[in-house]
Amino acid sequence: MHYVEAGSGPAVILLHGWPQTWFAWRETIASLSSRFRVIAPDLRGTGLSERAASGYDKQTIATDIRHLITQVGLAKAHVVGHDMGGKAAFVLAKLHPECVDRLVLVDCLIPGTEVTDALKGGAWHYGFHMAPQIPEMLTKGRERAYIAAQIRNWSFRKDAVGDRAIDEFASHYASDGGMTAGFNFYRELRRDAELVSGLQSRRLAMPVLTIGGEHSAGTRLADAVRDHADNLRELIAPGSGHFVAEEAPDFFRVSLTQFLSGG
Repeated sequence: MHYVEAGSGPAVILLHGWPQTWFAWRETIASLSSRFRVIAPDLRGTGLSERAASGYDKQTIATDIRHLITQVGLAKAHVVGHDMGGKAAFVLAKLHPECVDRLVLVDCLIPGTEVTDALKGGAWHYGFHMAPQIPEMLTKGRERAYIAAQIRNWSFRKDAVGDRAIDEFASHYASDGGMTAGFNFYRELRRDAELVSGLQSRRLAMPVLTIGGEHSAGTRLADAVRDHADNLRELIAPGSGHFVAEEAPDFFRVSLTQFLSGG
């Protein structure tokens, strides 16, 4: 597993989503590293981490992160997760609460709460990404265009994620096995939902912060987490779509720093 580390102090693990890598957190790392030891991995199969053939269910991803926490000499850490990284962070907190000091979920949906059927109001990309082989075939040679289109579609501020970042993400996903790894995060959603359904009785006792984009997950994230958490704080990022850290950077950094500092 490849990761980037900066700063010193209480540890913070930053987990990215699709179609991004650790690079999505570069500004957040710069902001937090004056107070915290910040560690941002490339999730299994993405960025510079190994293109594993399997293990994209969020239980295995959570296990990867638990091992990372141990590997860097920590007993526990604050964990921040966005999109697919948020799903993994939620599962980590459920299965290994001893590893998670404070949990931050950023514009993600809890496994099992996604609407994956477009005929029932769900986003079309779920079914497309979950189909075997077809998305790889149709995006081959068009990886950057597809990633750019998805990022623009999910953003309220269309220019918030710039061309440099999209070039960086696409360079990894376009490499051998990169798009398959990304799609595999979606192909495991049914298994993820079954896992979380069986963990309903395990309450999250640590402080939890949800941040939904005003024009994306909105209140749906907090509404879903409320049934699981004993100590929940809810925020909505104004003027933001899915990519909160990029679309509402000042709001995100202030809110995150305050929460992780115990405020």
